Amino acid sequence: MLQVEQLIERVKAYQPSVDAGLIQHAYDYSFRMHAGQTRKSGEPYIVHPIGVAGIIADLRLDAASVCAGLLHDVVEDTLATTDELTKEFGSEVAELVDGVTKLSKINFTSKEDRQAENFRKMVVAMARDIRVLLIKLCDRLDNMRTLGAMTRESQERIARETLEIYAPLANRLGIQAFKSELEDLSFKYLEPEAQADLVAQLTKTKKERDKYITEVCKTLSSRLAEQGFAAEVTGRAKHLYSVYRKMKEQQSGIEAVYDLIAFRVIVESVSDCYAALGVIHSQWTPVPGRFKDYVALPKPNMYQSLHTTVIGPGRERIEIQIRTHEMHRVAERGIAAHWKYKDRGGGIADQDAQRFSWLRQLLEWQKELKDPAEFLEGVKVDLFQDEVYVFTPKGDVRVFPRGATPVDFAYQIHTQLGNHVTGSRINGKMEPLRYKLRNGDVVEVLTHPHQHPGKDWLDFVGTMRARAKIRNFLRQEQRDKSRRLGEELLEKELHKSGISASKLLKNDAELKRVYETLKIQNLEELFVGIGYGKIDPEEVVKVLSPPTEEGRESKPPDQLRESRIAGLMRKVIKRDEGGIRLNGIDDVLVRYAKCCNPLPGDDILGFITRGRGVTIHRRGCPKAFDTDPERRVEITWDSKARINRSVQLRVVTANLPGILANVGQSFMAQGINISEANCRASDDGRAVNLFSFVCQDLQQLKSVMKALQKVKGVVAVERA
Repeated sequence: MLQVEQLIERVKAYQPSVDAGLIQHAYDYSFRMHAGQTRKSGEPYIVHPIGVAGIIADLRLDAASVCAGLLHDVVEDTLATTDELTKEFGSEVAELVDGVTKLSKINFTSKEDRQAENFRKMVVAMARDIRVLLIKLCDRLDNMRTLGAMTRESQERIARETLEIYAPLANRLGIQAFKSELEDLSFKYLEPEAQADLVAQLTKTKKERDKYITEVCKTLSSRLAEQGFAAEVTGRAKHLYSVYRKMKEQQSGIEAVYDLIAFRVIVESVSDCYAALGVIHSQWTPVPGRFKDYVALPKPNMYQSLHTTVIGPGRERIEIQIRTHEMHRVAERGIAAHWKYKDRGGGIADQDAQRFSWLRQLLEWQKELKDPAEFLEGVKVDLFQDEVYVFTPKGDVRVFPRGATPVDFAYQIHTQLGNHVTGSRINGKMEPLRYKLRNGDVVEVLTHPHQHPGKDWLDFVGTMRARAKIRNFLRQEQRDKSRRLGEELLEKELHKSGISASKLLKNDAELKRVYETLKIQNLEELFVGIGYGKIDPEEVVKVLSPPTEEGRESKPPDQLRESRIAGLMRKVIKRDEGGIRLNGIDDVLVRYAKCCNPLPGDDILGFITRGRGVTIHRRGCPKAFDTDPERRVEITWDSKARINRSVQLRVVTANLPGILANVGQSFMAQGINISEANCRASDDGRAVNLFSFVCQDLQQLKSVMKALQKVKGVVAVERA
């Protein structure tokens, strides 16, 4: 365990004027508050806070951040309060701890919503002070390093969240060392067999690889020295998860992954970067289309380097990165490398803070999107993608995730431009709205006042902003239609009962009684609810003209909405036999979405549609996010649910004789009968096979997938 004296020495190494007493006090306070607490591994709890503080010191952050690292769990896990921290350590440290503290007191409807809402709150906190996120990343890194003591279920959940949220955030902040380590640690717990197999394969070739790296470094160093460059040359195998991701993308084994080794050349100046590139290209043939200039066009996270891939010794493809010492410092520590230390307070220089405009965009989006799960889904899309750089007709550079389209471009300029875009001119040539933007494109969008977003736009746009704006437009359009429909249906029902609609709308007391009984806020909500099918207009009549004393039901008010939805469902169709429960009621009509084919055991969401019951989606299904959150109803599988549903697996195999027989045997051993198979061989020695079969729940599907992964020659198995 790191000792507090060692921690203070680390901080003094980069900030000699640091208040060592404050760090000592934070350590003593944390040690006292966590006394008697242990981690899952059995170690004293203080091991974790001091581990986090050590990582913060490695990032060379200020004393307030180091203290916050030592104290980050005391408010959540002990009797300490934020007010106490303010008195003991000052408002700056207390605010940082408050920003990092987990939001365990907030009650959300599901685990996914809680995760999404926590992330949303974190966005707000980190937009106010970026150190909150840096401390949170250090906390997550220390937790991932010690995840072995947790249960298998906890390991998978934490690793999944790390891979989907924290590793991309580390990348966005430019901290490459964090990104690589978080990805590799997540990979270890999410795909333990694949990770162990990949480690074994790389270990077999380690001697040859080390010899090759030494040879190339020696050649490069001598060639650069001959030309008068003072250069540091190093080489390494790419980190595990990046190799695994390439194997999955190419659907190949490790032997087919090119540029497995990366070399780094660090020189004195920017001009030396370009000159060194010339030396390298004269020594080895460059691979066309594999040169990237991140020096002239830095990534949004401030990363700068020249990247080139060449045909090196032995006809091997190798990637070489060329950068200055300052660029290397920024690549390793990201935004933390730009922290300015002052006697009174610290911060990030204005020009560096401007490069983090994506944080402000996240802040804007979280205000616009009411649904936390939708916000989280969009963030994953935007944070994970590589960037493309395009130009406006005036020559301004705009950055988008790879896969963005002219529609994304239009929405980034202005919402109204996106809502009315009809086409695009790319590099002077007309292109469809589905066109994928490429580096260097000059983009001009064409509009028409009568053009509006279509639902099909959601199938091809690439950014969270565009997706959110399109959904908002479509939902408002749908809401307006439902409002008009609801008004008509209510008027007809009132008329049938001899009630004047116009008089009702003028009677505030009667309307208030309707709102209170039906648990709604206003007339708009009443009309929209009826239009969507969530409220039966007969219920409004019952409130206004209650049944006689003899026929009156005595159910409590909070159960009215449940019986109302169930009643509506019974009207539209007969009972579902599949084991779905809606707010505790099990006799509701359900339809299973074909886009995601949910199985018992899957996390699910339901969406109500007038006359068609509830449509069931797997939680996280992209199509589910295209549906208005107001139509969402919380549903669960009945504990006895056993449904035989057709599912499809995509199995990628080596194209070998007898492989299909082995795969078929694996299905048979699991008691599965294949109902349909589509097998196609490709030119790269692989075969893509789609198998359809009937499955009763998620547990059975996982067993089948695990068995298939063990078949020799199977490269990948995924749910289609």
